[in-house]
Amino acid sequence: QLQFVESGGGLVQPGGSLRLSCAASGFTLDHYAIGWFRQAPGKEREGVSCISSGGITTYTDSVKGRFTISRDNAKNTVYLQMDRLKPEDTGIYHCLQVDIAQAVCVMAPFGDWGQGTQVTVSS
Repeated sequence: QLQFVESGGGLVQPGGSLRLSCAASGFTLDHYAIGWFRQAPGKEREGVSCISSGGITTYTDSVKGRFTISRDNAKNTVYLQMDRLKPEDTGIYHCLQVDIAQAVCVMAPFGDWGQGTQVTVSS
């Protein structure tokens, strides 16, 4: 079972930026599609973005144009650059392996959730 370590969260004002990191633990993530998910207080977890092994990306509508997912296989890490943050982006962010359909990642996670990293957007 693949394991990941998320980091980079914090408290930021609306309009600010954060970059989250998802580091693979004990394996190389070159051949895997990876997704970012978030869970806000009192809400169900939702898919935010994912990236295939070939670099094809998918975003949920609410973050398009503001978030950018990328991967650095040499560093065994997937990143989520979050710009123009809004209070509704607040939540715990997790990364996991996701499924693939015709070479495009889909935000269907599998595996066990890690601790995640807390993102709070507030003035």
